[in-house]
Order: sequence, then C-alpha cells, then structure tokens
Amino acid sequence: MEEFELIAKTFQGLEEVLAQELIALGANNVEIGRRMVSFTGNKEMMYRANFCLRTAIRILKPIKHFKARNADEVYDIVKSIEWEKYLSNNKTFSVDSVVFSDEFRHSKYVAYKVKDAIVDYFNEKTGKRPNVCLMNADLQLNIHIAQEKCTLSLDSSGESLHRRGYRQEAMEAPLNEVLAAGMILLTGWKGECDLIDPMCGSGTIPIEAALIARNIAPGVFRKEYAFEKWADFDKDLFSKIYEDDSAEREFTHKIYAYDNNRKAIEIATRNVKAAGLSKDIELNLQDFADFQTPKEKAMIVSNPPYGERISADDLLGLYTMIGERLKNGLKEGDAWILSYRQECFAKIGLKPSVKIPLYNGSLECEFRKYQLFSGKYKEFRSEGNELSERSERREKESRRAGTGKYHERRQERNKDWKKKKKKEDTREHKKQAYGSSRLQDNKKPYSPKKRPDGMHRFAGEEHEFLGDRKRLGNIRVMNFDNNTSSKNETED
Repeated sequence: MEEFELIAKTFQGLEEVLAQELIALGANNVEIGRRMVSFTGNKEMMYRANFCLRTAIRILKPIKHFKARNADEVYDIVKSIEWEKYLSNNKTFSVDSVVFSDEFRHSKYVAYKVKDAIVDYFNEKTGKRPNVCLMNADLQLNIHIAQEKCTLSLDSSGESLHRRGYRQEAMEAPLNEVLAAGMILLTGWKGECDLIDPMCGSGTIPIEAALIARNIAPGVFRKEYAFEKWADFDKDLFSKIYEDDSAEREFTHKIYAYDNNRKAIEIATRNVKAAGLSKDIELNLQDFADFQTPKEKAMIVSNPPYGERISADDLLGLYTMIGERLKNGLKEGDAWILSYRQECFAKIGLKPSVKIPLYNGSLECEFRKYQLFSGKYKEFRSEGNELSERSERREKESRRAGTGKYHERRQERNKDWKKKKKKEDTREHKKQAYGSSRLQDNKKPYSPKKRPDGMHRFAGEEHEFLGDRKRLGNIRVMNFDNNTSSKNETED
C-alpha cells in the first residue's frame, strides 16, 4: 500500500513518549514537533495509530501544505483542490481550525473561509453543495496555521482519542486519559510490579495502567473513527486489526487504587468494570494518611489536588502528609507525583531525581520522581545507586528542549503566589493582634480556585465492557458537547 504523511497530535511534554510508541508500531520517518509527531505510513498504519496509540489525541492526514498571508489566499488555494477525491455534494463535512499567527487573528473566520471555498467549488462544478455538519460529519477537516505556513488535513480520528469509551461517569476535573497513560509510560512501568494510586478519583490512572500492563489497545472500547466514513475505507483491514489480540499479555501483579471519597470509589468501580479490568484493579475507601507499607515492591503514581480545579481544605498540609506517608509508608521503590505549585512540592520534603514539565489542560505542571529507600543515603550510594542518574538527567534535559521559558514562567507564577500568600498571612496576623475592625481593606483572603460547574456528562446509553472482543455494535458510548474538545485536547 502507498505510504503518505501523517501527524499525531498530543499534549506538550508527551512528544517523545508518542514518538517511541510510533516507532514500536512500525511507523517510518518519525519526527518530533511541538505538541505533535509527524510520521509516514500506509492505510494500515493510519488505522493502527488510531487504534493502538495511548498518547495521541488525534491522527491527521495532510492533503495540502501551502503559504498564505490572508484569508482570501487561503480561500483561493483551498478552492483549487480537487475535492471530488475526498467529498461528494451529498455528504456532510466540518472544519476545525488552529491558528497561531499575527496575520490571522480569528481561527473561526479561517474555518469559514475554508468552508466557503469547498461549498463554492461544488456549486460551480455541479450546481449542488455539500452541507456543513458540526457533529459527526462524513468528512472532518483540520486547518493549522503557524504564521504564514498552512496545513490542511483530513481528521482520521473524529472524536478525540482520549475519549476511550470506558468512562461511565467522572468526578470533578477528571484526569485526561491520554495524560494518565503518558504519565505511566514516562515512569517506564509496564507491569513488572504492583502499582498504587492513593488518590484515584474516577480511576483513570489505574485503568490506563492496567491496559498498559496487559497491552490492551485503548481503541478496543471505541464505537467508531472518522476514517470509517471515508470512501476508501477498508472494512476487512480494520476488522483484522480490531480482532487481533495476539500482543496482549498476562499481568501477574496487582493495581491498588484508594480514595477517601466514597462517591469517587463508586464511580471508579463502575469505570473499572466497564473496562473489564476488575480482576487487575483493587479499589478501597481509604485516606492517604492511613496508607500502609505494601507487602510487595510497588510503584506509586498519583495526581493529588493542586488547589486550582479541585480545592483542598489545607493544601500545603495535604502535601506535608503526602511526604510523611512516602517516607514511612514506602520503604523501597519509586513514587511519581504530578502537581502544580513549587510550594506544594516543597512540603513533600523529599529530593526528586527527575522533574518532567507536563501540561494538565492549561496548567503548567511538573511530574516528579522520588526514589525511596530505607537506611541512610550514604549506604544507598555505597551499593552503586545514585539519586539522579546521568541517563535520567540527560532524559530530563532533552524533554526540556524547546521549553526554555517554562521555568521562567513557573518562577514568576510561584513568586506572585508567594507574595500574595505572605500578604494574606500578614493580614491574618493583624486581625488576631488588633481585631478585624482595625482592617479597612475589604479584599478577600486567598482561596484556591474551584472549577465551575458544568462537568462533562454522557449522553446516550451506558454500557459495560466485560472483556468481550466483539465490537459494541450500535450502543452509543459517549457524546460530549462539541465546545468541550478544545479545553481537553489543548491542541497546537
């Protein structure tokens, strides 16, 4: 089969992980970009990329690269494409636009010009026009503009690939499935020991970990992909890929998930059952403060509250407790923590061996590794161990390549937060010393931001995936509001 160019979109910080996934899948000419990885492959590779990649948000197939200085030039070039190769006037289409340019100030206007060009092309050729459909169109297009460089692509994925299909319900601010899978792959864990998430929420990290441990493709839960509506769709080829479970493996260890919220455990239990992973994941209602040393060697991966989307009564106290439990509850092994503020990490009280910048939505976070060991550090080193190995340092620096301003922004943010907190502490001290009547300032004390209401809700019927290899048929798994995709995907 003919090879062609493809682009896999991802979150900033996961580009190298995605590139490794593509290489393992057999992709050619893999090149890392900003929040994307380009590669080449045939139709089978495109199908496999959608079905198998854990850290990809969507797979695009470019059909035109060009330069344009204004929307009229975009219109003229798009109209010159032979659109009957991809679309007919009795089909529907949609256009998504991503713009980073001084010349193009409004991404929706660019999408309108692309739409107009396609409609006018068919009107002039046939006297009839295809209709625009915002949801579930027959052909989904993506126009990406970086200054004057434009790329027009076919979207082969449709609904974002992070929407696996197993999530029945979610707690407030659930962790994106792609980010959760990327975090686990960054640790290097593939099921060699037990894995623990002491603050599991909706169960995303445990579920993604179990899929990795068993090497189950994340696409097995999805109802459909956009490429299934293309004129050249090969149903037999895709069925062959879908039904092939030869790469799956046994998982001889266990994944333990805890949370102190009863509702979170109930939701996580339903999600785990829907994924058919109840035998691999053990869920329990338990506070992190009561965490006990595991009998077997284990790795901890966790995403505690940051005080942004999910608040905590005592945020810094929470991280102090996390540090104490890591010191006393995990004598041997690694702990990986994703968080947002430097002040939170400082309260853990442990020296990290790896710091990886990651974005959780719009938040610039860090994913830190803590190597835990019993005894003294000198004894640890005398056995040939090192807290921050050279290979990890090189890996850390390579991940930071291209993000030089990341730490400047982070330092400024932490500096502002520290000043604000110091001012509030001073105000509180004055209140206690002189009484609140002496304070004429009406400013409210700092409180962590809460995510507004309006959580993603699922329309259609809920289902349970109980390990059956057959497709889910006509069951509607999840339909999100169209305007939520940009917040979750953070695409380039």
